[in-house]
Amino acid sequence: MDPLVLAVWAVVFFFGASLGSFLNVCIARWPAEQSVVSPRSRCPRCGNAIAWYDNIPIVSWLLLRAKCRGCALPISWQYPLIELTVALIWVASVWCYGPTLTALRIGLAATILLGVLMTDLLHYVIPDGFTLTGFILGLAFPLVALVVGEQGPFAGPWDAIIGACTGAGVIAIVAWLGEIAFRKEAMGQGDITLMAMIGAMVGPGRSILTLFLGAAIGALVFLLLVLPVAAARAKRAGTEFEPPLVPFGVFLAPAGLVALLWGDAMIAAYLSFSGL
Repeated sequence: MDPLVLAVWAVVFFFGASLGSFLNVCIARWPAEQSVVSPRSRCPRCGNAIAWYDNIPIVSWLLLRAKCRGCALPISWQYPLIELTVALIWVASVWCYGPTLTALRIGLAATILLGVLMTDLLHYVIPDGFTLTGFILGLAFPLVALVVGEQGPFAGPWDAIIGACTGAGVIAIVAWLGEIAFRKEAMGQGDITLMAMIGAMVGPGRSILTLFLGAAIGALVFLLLVLPVAAARAKRAGTEFEPPLVPFGVFLAPAGLVALLWGDAMIAAYLSFSGL
């Protein structure tokens, strides 16, 4: 490979990894309602500030052998894994779409959705920092794309507005019906703002597809994995079994990305198969 081309890919990879490092900060701090700007990164155990040379994405974790320089306690695998995942997301975006506005939008969308997935999985909350940022970008980028003439797989300006209303409205109705049926809160406010964000990216049709995909993925994971594990644990502990809480954002986030990239083809295939 040409050295210049290799250098460009290295820059894209490092940019993505650096964004993944910042995403780790957001995942850790936003659920606790802390600033992601200050104070500087610290070890959560010993409280020592992390020097710049110990904060290089992926590399520092490997050089430190996954241990804090100050207290020698293990550093979670989450940090390099998120950094590597985001780096690969950006490499894949540029690889598929080139150095374009579409690649930038897909990289940002996938990064934000990964942040949503992780915070909901780890903390059972979807921070507004993710969803409001994604929502604003989802409404602003279509205008930029209209000027540039590069829409890509994203919704146009009008469809973005309708999609945001559709996504938020449908899931709000589902949450209301669930609250009536189960006599308790069935869905959090974060799920509604998340669907507003996704709807702004994909438009009305694919926002509904996102809900169906999220529900289908969630049901499969719950029935085949979560429920059997929880039942086995309750049996070993000799306690009464209670169905565990499953955060819906964990499934809506990847479903939104699938709907963005392949939703139109999926809807067209369904309409063709059903004869509609």
